[in-house]
Amino acid sequence: MNGRPDGAGMGGGRVSLLVNGEEIEVSVGTTVDDIVRRIVASPTGVAVARNDEVVPKSLWEETVVSDGDRIEVLTPAQGG
Repeated sequence: MNGRPDGAGMGGGRVSLLVNGEEIEVSVGTTVDDIVRRIVASPTGVAVARNDEVVPKSLWEETVVSDGDRIEVLTPAQGG
């Protein structure tokens, strides 16, 4: 399966999701890993929830997002 967000090899279909409260469209076959890479430069310390369930980092590359999913990408905060 090709999880590239450009839809290469996927027939060009699109799905709509909410990512951190913002509606976006991505290609069919897009994975959680693809979404994270669009948002952060480095996934170190990042946590992801899909429809209110934590997605373990070990499953990001194989977790394909679906139309209507709610994705939250949480990054570490600096400060004190």
